[in-house]
Amino acid sequence: MAENWDETDDPEERRRRQPLSNGEVLGFIAAYWTSLPLHFAAIIALMFVATLADLTIPTAAGRLVDVVSHPVRTPSEAWTAWATLSALYVVFLLVRTVAFRTSNSFYARSMERIVRSAFARVQDYSADWHANTFAGATVRRVSRAMWGFDAVSDATLLMLGPTVMVLVGLAVSIGLRWPLAGLFTGVMVAAYMGVNIWMTQKYIRPANLRSNRLDSEIGAVLADAISGNAAVKSFGAEAREVDRFGLTTTRWREAMTATWNRFNIMGLAQNLLLIGLQAGLTALMVGRWAQGLASPGDVAFAVTAFMLMSGYLRNFGEIFRAMQRGLDDTMDVAAYMRQPPQILDPEIPAPFAPQLGLIRFEGVGFRYQGQSAAVYDAFDLTIQPGERVALVGPTGAGKSTFVKLLQRLYDLDAGRITVDGVDIATVRQSELRRAIAVVPQDPALFHRTIAENIAYARPDASPDDITLAARRALAHDFIARLPRGYDTLVGERGVKLSGGERQRVAIARAFLADAPILVLDEATSSLDVETEQVIQAATEALMRGRTTLLIAHRLSTIRSADRILVFQNGRIVEDGRHGELIARGGVYARLSAVGTM
Repeated sequence: MAENWDETDDPEERRRRQPLSNGEVLGFIAAYWTSLPLHFAAIIALMFVATLADLTIPTAAGRLVDVVSHPVRTPSEAWTAWATLSALYVVFLLVRTVAFRTSNSFYARSMERIVRSAFARVQDYSADWHANTFAGATVRRVSRAMWGFDAVSDATLLMLGPTVMVLVGLAVSIGLRWPLAGLFTGVMVAAYMGVNIWMTQKYIRPANLRSNRLDSEIGAVLADAISGNAAVKSFGAEAREVDRFGLTTTRWREAMTATWNRFNIMGLAQNLLLIGLQAGLTALMVGRWAQGLASPGDVAFAVTAFMLMSGYLRNFGEIFRAMQRGLDDTMDVAAYMRQPPQILDPEIPAPFAPQLGLIRFEGVGFRYQGQSAAVYDAFDLTIQPGERVALVGPTGAGKSTFVKLLQRLYDLDAGRITVDGVDIATVRQSELRRAIAVVPQDPALFHRTIAENIAYARPDASPDDITLAARRALAHDFIARLPRGYDTLVGERGVKLSGGERQRVAIARAFLADAPILVLDEATSSLDVETEQVIQAATEALMRGRTTLLIAHRLSTIRSADRILVFQNGRIVEDGRHGELIARGGVYARLSAVGTM
C-alpha cells in the first residue's frame, strides 16, 4: 500500500499535516489544564507537599541511624526520629493519594472536552477534506488524543515536576554537606536527564511517529474494508482483504518492533548511567568514612538518597518516554484545532428564513482545487419559487456541482448565490442547509432506529409527526410490518433495508424537514420499475409547493419538469420543457434518443 494512503494533492494541506513541535502540542494540552484553574492549582499544591515529604526522608533516615548508633543511648530521641521518619512516609502516601484522586475528575473532564472539541472541528471541515481523509484514520487519531492527554498530564503534573524537584533537592543537600559528592551527583543527574531528552527527541520520536501513522492506517484500512463488506462478499474477496490488511499490520509490526527496540537501547543507556552514579557516590562516601570524615548516619543518608534518586531517575526515563508518546498521540488533534474549517460562517450572520425558494446564481465562477479548468465562469441562472427544474447533461457537465454550491459545500471564486434574495455566503451554513432537503441516490442512514432516522430532519418531532411523514412517503406500511416497527435498527448505513425502503425513509425525512427547496439527486436511478413507481408517487407529493431540483437520467422523472436545463462544460446550452427540447433536435434530443441524460 502506498504511503500517501490518506494524503491530499493540496500543497497547503500537506504543509499543515507536518508534525507539530513538542512545544506546540504541549501548549495545546496546557490550555486544557489552565481552563480548570482551581483543580490545576490543587493538584500542583498537593504534589508539592508530597514531594517535600519524600525529599526529607533521607535526612530523617540519617538522623535515626545517628541516634541509634550513638554511644549514649537516648530512647526518647530514637523514638522521635522513628516517628518523624514514619510520619513523613504517611504524609507522602496520603497527600499523593489525594492528589491522584483530585486528578481523576480533572483528567476525565479535560479528556471529554478534547474528544468533543475534536469531533466538532472534524464535523466542521469541508466535504473536500472528508473526501481526502479516511474516516477510520480520523477516528483512530481522535480516540488516541484522549489517552495522549492522559499520558502527558500524568507525566508532567504528577511525575515529572516532583521527580526534578527531588533530584535537584537531593543533589543540593549532598552538595551542602560534601561539595565534591554534590558536584558528582549533579553532573550525573544532568547527564542522565540530557541523554534521556536527546534520545527521546532524536532517536525515539521519529520511530514513534512512523508507528503512529501506521496505527492510523490500520484504522483506515479496517474501516474501509468493513464498511464495504457487501462488495467484499459479492466478489468472494474475504481472503484477499485479509491479505491486504495483513500487509498493513505487517508494516505496523515492523515499525513497532523498531520503536520498542529503540526504547530498549535507551533503557540500557539509562542503567549504565545509574550504575555510574551508584558506584561513584557510594565510593566517595565510603572514602570519607574511612578517613573519619563521615558518620554511619552520613553513609545511611547517602545510601538512602541514592536509592531514592535511582527510583526517581528510572521514573524520569519512563516519564519522559511516556510524555513523548502522549505528545505524539495528541499531535494530530492539536493540529486539527489549529486548522480552521475550510468553509466559515460570517462573523455577523444575516437573518435567514426563506419561504419561497427563489434561487439565483449571479456571475458565479468556480474551480475545484487542483484543477486547471473552471467548472463555472460568469454563470447566471434564476429558478422561480415552486418551479420543478431538471438538470441533465453528461458526467462532469456541472450538475452535481450546482447543488453543492447551492448548499455552500464550497466557496465561490466569483459572483454570488442568493436564496429569496439573501446571499448564502452571509448566513449560517446550518440555517442554509436546513432550508434545502436532499434525497440522494444512496441515502445515508445511521445505525439507529427508523424513527430516529426520519426525525434526523427535525429532532423535536413527535411520534405522530414521524408517522405522518412516513405515511406521506408511502413508508408506513413496510415499517409497520417490521417486528419492532419504528424502533427497528436499520444497521450501518441502513444495510438492513432494501434500496427502495431506504429511499422512502429518506423521503419521509424530507417531508419532516418541510424545507422550501428540494433536491432529488438520482433518487430512483438504482431501483426496479415497480419500486420506482412507488418512489415517484411519494416524491410527487413531496415536490408540491417546493422549488425542486431534479438530477436524473430517466425520462420518466424528467418529462414532468417545468424546465429542463441541459448542462455542458459548465454552461446551460438548452433550457425548456421536454417537448420543446425534443422538437429543437439539439443536445437534449440526442441524449434522449440514446437514453442517456
